[in-house]
Amino acid sequence: MAHRNSVVHVAVGVVRDAAGRILIAQRAQHAHQGGLWEFPGGKLEPGEPVLQALARELREEVGIRVAAAEPLIKIHHDYGDRRVLLDVWNVNSFSGEARPCEGQAMQWVNAGQLSDFAFPAANLPIIAAARLPAYYAILEGPDAESIMTNCQRIIDNGVKLLQFRAKALAANDKQNVLEQVLQQCRQHAVEVLVNADLDLDISQAQGLHLSSRALLRLDRRPAGMRWVAASCHNAAELQHALAIGADFAVLAPVMPTASHPDTPPLGWQRFSELLESANLPVFALGGLGRQDLSLAQTAGAQGIAGISAFLV
Repeated sequence: MAHRNSVVHVAVGVVRDAAGRILIAQRAQHAHQGGLWEFPGGKLEPGEPVLQALARELREEVGIRVAAAEPLIKIHHDYGDRRVLLDVWNVNSFSGEARPCEGQAMQWVNAGQLSDFAFPAANLPIIAAARLPAYYAILEGPDAESIMTNCQRIIDNGVKLLQFRAKALAANDKQNVLEQVLQQCRQHAVEVLVNADLDLDISQAQGLHLSSRALLRLDRRPAGMRWVAASCHNAAELQHALAIGADFAVLAPVMPTASHPDTPPLGWQRFSELLESANLPVFALGGLGRQDLSLAQTAGAQGIAGISAFLV
């Protein structure tokens, strides 16, 4: 048994097949958190690099050889009897056919089905990260026509998640334009979160996006939402987002921006440091474009959020 004060470092793989399905396996009944489902992986040996451990564990557990992997999220969790650090990687390229090498139950499931299975508590942010895309667009515009044009550009650029913010829009137009955006996005399987400051009927939307002010006014997650997201600028706001049960956060500004020229940017080093203890998926925002995705993910981000980044 692990010593109570030690941290068990675990390499975890979110393994996807060519159809985008994700591999999950059931823990042995006698194991810690036995009988629950998990993403395959295992403990690092002393001095073993994370990627080497991931490749070894996936080969031993499910018989595949990792060809390429990218960082997804790090999760620190205290179960009471032990503490773990889950070092989670996306595995989209591998050879061999997955099989239960240790006799465990195993399934390929769609990302949307993950919530149907019982996972250890530490895995819940991994499920959110596995379901989220790499891009999160913020939909703005001075009028209805501009917003609808921008919405179509976002869709054309392959974005599958957007926030309806539209703060410049006349108040009496916002509900009608939101309904048009929702209809347009439904046709392309794009999920829409509505900014909480707009005070609109969001019953047909997929989620709610909290400004940092709205976030700090809450002590629990808003009910009835598939997604709850929060805008954050520092460690305290990230921890509050986690405490109320937000699914993901947006952390800004990473780089200097024209819209907030007097706000000091975090920079990639500070951004990465803040994510070390965030324990939920975080999008990078501020002075970034789609070309910065690899840099953001290396720093620990889920992906890139932006306004103009998805309009070209």
